Amino acid sequence: MLHCGITYVSKRSLTSTMASFRRTGARLLRMTSRLLKQPAKRKKTAGATTARAPTFSPNPGGLVMHSHVPANLRPKAPLVVLLHGCGQAPDSFAIDTGWRRLADQFGIALLMPGQVAANNSQLCFNWFRPADTGRDLGEAASIIAMTHAMIRRHRCDPARVFITGLSAGGAMTACLLAAYPDLFAAGAVVAGLPAGSATGVVAAMTRMAGRGKDLSAADWLTRARSLAPLAYAGPWPRLSIWHGDADTTVAPINATQLALQWTTLNGLDTPAVHRNVAPGITCDVWGNPARPTIELWRIAGMGHVYPADNATIAAAPSIARFWGLLA
Repeated sequence: MLHCGITYVSKRSLTSTMASFRRTGARLLRMTSRLLKQPAKRKKTAGATTARAPTFSPNPGGLVMHSHVPANLRPKAPLVVLLHGCGQAPDSFAIDTGWRRLADQFGIALLMPGQVAANNSQLCFNWFRPADTGRDLGEAASIIAMTHAMIRRHRCDPARVFITGLSAGGAMTACLLAAYPDLFAAGAVVAGLPAGSATGVVAAMTRMAGRGKDLSAADWLTRARSLAPLAYAGPWPRLSIWHGDADTTVAPINATQLALQWTTLNGLDTPAVHRNVAPGITCDVWGNPARPTIELWRIAGMGHVYPADNATIAAAPSIARFWGLLA
């Protein structure tokens, strides 16, 4: 019966109700247990699969592995490694930069390593820590382990492995290109820094701001070679560099220094061929103009971003053409 909005039930009714709750709870526990044992569902896009990969080894850097495998992927397909910037998520970085669209269109496998807060509270790759950038060490070793896992699982072409990144991801890209020149065919650094730029937080902030002692070509060469396999004599990966002149997070001088480092590594001592691509956009190239070894893009008015969906120039398709992935 009802009294003052409170329902009174008999002892028998209450016992029956509690038993029903217990049965329902048991069913929910069984359902939850089954769900927890199931693998995570993958997000599907036009027949493609985007997922956090279950396992890879070794993982000394404690990173997470995300991948995107287009429906039209074929054996011996190229593999592109994408390193996000600080505070970014791997999957959205692949979408926002335009790389996932290119992957679906041209059958390119994507690997998106992800940083975790336990390593860096800002979700930045630790490009300024030797313990995370040296060959077979820390985060660098984790990224390489997942790269090899992708090659095995999806039968990617080991001769067509590429890497690109933004900001901290760009700086880590430069380090990995220097540390693993025997793995990567080419790379692209967007709003990043030279390999071996810093060995601590203070030095990193100083270099990002474009302050501190200017390094010579020989100094930059030494820093890159210190990451490489012992007595490695080349060849070195081809490199595309992108930077906006309005970047207040990573000073544009770092792009110039990265170009100096990479031209020295490749023994290119001739002046660059300068091109005005569009108003406010220039591209300097070193090596064979038909297939440059190094290119440096400067974009007037652009800040600290990975240029995408721009009416004048978008980085991803241009980088893919530089790498030879697009006609």
